[in-house]
Amino acid sequence: MADVTDQKARFAASGWDVFDCDGHDPADIDRALSAAKASARPAMVACKTHIALGHAAQDTNKGHGALTDKAQLQAAKDAYGWQGGPFEIPADVKTWWESLGARGAKARAEWESRLAALSPARRAEFARIFALDAPARLAATIRAVKKQAVADMPKLATRASSEKVLQAVNPVLPETIGGSADLTGSNNTRTADLGVFTPEDRKGRYIHFGIREHGMASAMNGMVLHGGVRPYGGTFMCFTDYARPSMRLSALMGMPVVYVMTHDSIGLGEDGPTHQPVEHLAISRATPNTLVIRPADLVETAEAWEIALTEKRRPTVLALSRQNLPAVRKTHTAQNMVAKGAYVLAEATGKRQVILIATGSEVEIALKAREGLEADGIGTRVVSMPSMELFAAQDEAWRKRVLPAGPVRVAVEAGVRQGWDRWLLGERGREAKSGFIGMSSFGASAPMERLYAEFGITAEATVAKVKALL
Repeated sequence: MADVTDQKARFAASGWDVFDCDGHDPADIDRALSAAKASARPAMVACKTHIALGHAAQDTNKGHGALTDKAQLQAAKDAYGWQGGPFEIPADVKTWWESLGARGAKARAEWESRLAALSPARRAEFARIFALDAPARLAATIRAVKKQAVADMPKLATRASSEKVLQAVNPVLPETIGGSADLTGSNNTRTADLGVFTPEDRKGRYIHFGIREHGMASAMNGMVLHGGVRPYGGTFMCFTDYARPSMRLSALMGMPVVYVMTHDSIGLGEDGPTHQPVEHLAISRATPNTLVIRPADLVETAEAWEIALTEKRRPTVLALSRQNLPAVRKTHTAQNMVAKGAYVLAEATGKRQVILIATGSEVEIALKAREGLEADGIGTRVVSMPSMELFAAQDEAWRKRVLPAGPVRVAVEAGVRQGWDRWLLGERGREAKSGFIGMSSFGASAPMERLYAEFGITAEATVAKVKALL
């Protein structure tokens, strides 16, 4: 009623071999499938059918979901020539089905023989990868990246920090498979050691997915469901809109896919509001069983990747900046502080009157605002909160230690406020006066510095907000 597309012609025009059959005739279905399997090209088999065959609602939209009573059920069975009773499997059908299953016994035995022939070390590595366990060397590799980061104090976009981490961990994790939805140069997801996966080289570990975020996310779900690989794929944070159906399925199925989402705020600048995510962090955080991490520098990015590569039952969204950010973690600790979700980055020098909470690229702004407030005698703590989900999972003692009741709280994030009230108002909704520095509209097209100034996401605006609340 709503679609007159000639699907057979559409597929044929795309270079597919097209076959059709009567979708209710087993012999005709077998004929079409046999021809399709013999085809050298992609094949599409069009099976012409009646919806709800034999049902009173046959050939109507009600056949899609209408309830079936006993008379209608019998009519459908009669239409198919089915004589068995409820839940009855005829012996010949059962025997035939079991014979199909038995056909894999030989291949399975051969596979197990090949596995047994491997060295104990290689068998252990195989078992580790399929169990989604991280190699023992991962923790030491991450610590080495953090140590070097503290020594160098680089000013990097967190997308570039992510690439540095991947350069270190991809050789340690042979199971990683990277990719990007046509934004490799922007997402920084390809490292030199991976090689490109192509029809000619199946050993490559990097996939050019093309401009198809939904397809990329779906393919990564399939990889995890198969087992033996840890896929990660990149695109712009704004384009989570296109990947959303499969990202939601990652969460629903508990698949530890890693989504590398760069250009995570209005800080991407001149691409304008169509490409500038303002609501996407809130959307990702609102999705059940999804871990969102927005790191502030190379150290936090390394810790974020360590968490993502050890997850087993949920996807991780890494929100990474386009613009360069200063190093904010100035000391090296073996402990993964991002795993705490939030932690004290800078403490008040006198009586604590204010807590500034920030994520990612806005941690820098919070630290600058603290300098101004402290100069005016207003004791200010800065809390980095890379992951609300991880912070919420901590025990109450840690949450109270980081966000004690009393001081004014102001959050700084270049996104919408949704999701922040739990931490601003307090978990009981009345622990502190609070404010928010962020977005309440879409962005605009201009250099990053001007955009932050125009939308009031600055240290000066943060200081003014705090003083108005005191």
